[in-house]
Amino acid sequence: MIAPAPPVSRPAASVSRSESTARPGPLVSATVAILVAATAIPLGYVVWGAVSVGWDRAYELVVRPRVGELLVNTVALVVVTVPLCAVIGIAVAWLVERTDLPGRALWRPLFVAPLAVPAFVNSYAWVGVIPSLHGLWAGVLITTLSYFPFMYLPVAATLRRLDPAVEESARALGSDSAGVFFRVVLPQLRLAILGGALLIGVHLLAEYGAFAMVRFDTFTVAIFQQFQVTFDGAAGSMLAGVLVLLCLVLLLAEAAARGKARYARIGSGAPRAAVPVRLGRNVFPATTCLAVLAALAIAVPVWTIVRWLWIGGTRVWDFGEIANALGQTIALAASAAALTTVLAFPVAWVAVRSNGALARAVEGANYITSSLPGIVTALALVTVAIHFARPLYQSVPLIVFAYVLLFMPRALVNVRAGLAQVPPGLEEASRSLGSSPSATFLRVTLRLTAPAAAAAASLVFVAVATELTATLLLAPTGTRTLSMLFWSFSSELDYAAAAPYALTLVLLAIPVTLILFRQSTKVAAL
Repeated sequence: MIAPAPPVSRPAASVSRSESTARPGPLVSATVAILVAATAIPLGYVVWGAVSVGWDRAYELVVRPRVGELLVNTVALVVVTVPLCAVIGIAVAWLVERTDLPGRALWRPLFVAPLAVPAFVNSYAWVGVIPSLHGLWAGVLITTLSYFPFMYLPVAATLRRLDPAVEESARALGSDSAGVFFRVVLPQLRLAILGGALLIGVHLLAEYGAFAMVRFDTFTVAIFQQFQVTFDGAAGSMLAGVLVLLCLVLLLAEAAARGKARYARIGSGAPRAAVPVRLGRNVFPATTCLAVLAALAIAVPVWTIVRWLWIGGTRVWDFGEIANALGQTIALAASAAALTTVLAFPVAWVAVRSNGALARAVEGANYITSSLPGIVTALALVTVAIHFARPLYQSVPLIVFAYVLLFMPRALVNVRAGLAQVPPGLEEASRSLGSSPSATFLRVTLRLTAPAAAAAASLVFVAVATELTATLLLAPTGTRTLSMLFWSFSSELDYAAAAPYALTLVLLAIPVTLILFRQSTKVAAL
């Protein structure tokens, strides 16, 4: 039995990697090995497509001016968008969690709600408001408004777990609020910030629908067009190869910035909330900024959808088709969210508790695969299924498997951050008292990481419900999800007919996101 946390616990401490190194058990090792092998399928497809054309042809395809243009566009998008999302996410999280901002109970879930609006629906909305919107800054605007919650959510969750005693000690030693934030709070947010930044970067590399609508060409848009128009496997594979290299750069940068430290503490911190920082006369500008952000991220797409529904009238509502698409979307999203979150645990455990390059490679393999456009992953799985597992072709297990490969990072970032907060000493104490590894996981590890797992499942559910390209190719015959029907109408410029499906997507995602967000705010007691 684990003793309850003392009234005042030890502050968060940096635990070196050597202190937390552990050998994974057979079940964890086998699961991780299977997942890594699975991630090799899309990568193998890309490599095979590149090798099959020969070195000369491959070189010719890579050094084209078109590839240089795509490289500039994609890198510029990541370089501008990721810092913007970081600044917005951290600032919003700090204002909501650590200040006396009025209405914090309302702001807290409100800034998770943009996750319920798919990026391609956001693009659809903004094009409806500004028809001339296109290019890099259009892409930055739309993806920043769509993706900043990926930064806000883990940072806010980490802020809620930090022991306020450390910050109070810093204030007692003479630091002002800014000094406390930059010297004490920000370093403890490093894992959450880097994880969120990596997740945003990977999604920027893989996004298609949002950029296609604003006519901004990235590698993913070009790859989709290449396969869709000419089905030139060689050219598409070479572009995907460059995309993989860009993801490798992101992974190496994140690994270098993360370093070798891990952050965990015994106990849940002081049994009280942190004393809110008084904003004083800054309350009005802070509230105004948050209101403007909420309007841009939520009000604009909602207003655009309502406007098109008004224009379309009753003719755009096919309730039978909508209900069928809603049921299929929920079934696929719930199945994939549950499976992806479960499979994220062994990968995160190896990444957090193991040492060496192998642990980084296991974690990185999932990010690299997810950075590939959905159409590349889908084509790889179709090729393998047709040649080696024909019964899986156009089946539900195959499309759910594709979702696991595509969205594992959404679960992995949250589960990894949760595991990093669990002291290995608690697990060792449990085992020393006679608990088996599985019992220790259920009683100690899972209990402490439950909020992170809830957030992971939420993110994956929303991602699957709004996934487009892989679903179009892999969905079994007769499958028509909400995103498929939305894209079918919007690509034909029938925005009014697309509006009911956009609205249903948003209404589906909002309650799931808010329910699981509420669960993620609960700090598990020891």
